[in-house]
Amino acid sequence: MSEAPAAPQDWLPELCTVPRLLVMLGLAELVVIVLSLSPDGAPHWTVEHFLSASAFGLWQAIAVTALLCVMRPHLSRLPQRLGALCAVGVAGAVAMFSAGALYTLYTATGLEIGAGGVGFWRFVLGSAAVVMLISALALRYFYVSDRWAAQVSASARAEADALQARIRPHFLFNSMNLIASLLHSAPQVAERAVLDLSDLFRAALGAGEDNSSLAQEVELAERYLSIESLRLGERLQVQWNRIEPLPWDLVLPRLVLQPMVENAVLHGISRLSEGGTIEIDLHVEGRLLHIRVRNPAPEPGSVPVPLVGRGAGHAQRSIAHRLSYRFGASARVTGFWEQGYYACELAIPLA
Repeated sequence: MSEAPAAPQDWLPELCTVPRLLVMLGLAELVVIVLSLSPDGAPHWTVEHFLSASAFGLWQAIAVTALLCVMRPHLSRLPQRLGALCAVGVAGAVAMFSAGALYTLYTATGLEIGAGGVGFWRFVLGSAAVVMLISALALRYFYVSDRWAAQVSASARAEADALQARIRPHFLFNSMNLIASLLHSAPQVAERAVLDLSDLFRAALGAGEDNSSLAQEVELAERYLSIESLRLGERLQVQWNRIEPLPWDLVLPRLVLQPMVENAVLHGISRLSEGGTIEIDLHVEGRLLHIRVRNPAPEPGSVPVPLVGRGAGHAQRSIAHRLSYRFGASARVTGFWEQGYYACELAIPLA
């Protein structure tokens, strides 16, 4: 709800970026290539003709992009249909002015426009029509791309919020009951548990708001395991395998590692009477950071799953979704059960 008033101000696509300028230049050059290859019966284009047409098209693309970039704040205040028509009209006006100036220059020097020479209005209006059509298509593409990116961002935010909501109830109740039982027998341990719980839920509350780092994610997982070790005792053993060097300052979405560790406890260790060891491996291979959480677990279907435990798949999907949004398709989340163990692994690109 808080973002609704900003929508009218940013509906026109942002063109003041190098990638989008390159797209506009590429579209301009593509039009020149298509015109040069079209079987219209006209004489073949010479290299000089092709280069001059390319320079003209690229110059128009730069001029249109720059002008729409400058006018974006003003055009965005208009209703979308009117603003879009004005944006396309601006592109057409730039094309008409530049085409008219070029035609006048060629006429003054005794040169001909086009392979066989064309009239003034045909050249000016034709150039304007092509530029308006390409600009309309480009703006529409950028608009849809921006809306899609906004939707993915909102979906990733919702996934983080859902994960944040899921982590609260059962773990909070169990932890508070545990702390209450320790207040008299082990007050120092209870105090440490309160501090760990405070840090954990501070991170949960900010899951959809800001970023974390590898170092912070590891520390958060350690605090969670510290609390769970008070509840499970000797049944819970943890083995960290950290192969240096590690990118401790790598920016990550918040709550990436802790949900994996939580799944290992809830769906593995706590469901085995003898408990077991959670193995957490971190290492870099090539340009990928690998994080693997491996734990003993009952064979799928061999033990009834309680209602509070049916969120394991949701947690992994949430992590995969948020990593994919931040790092693209190169980020991977895989999970598999094998020979009494379940393993979940993240592969996160470093650059």
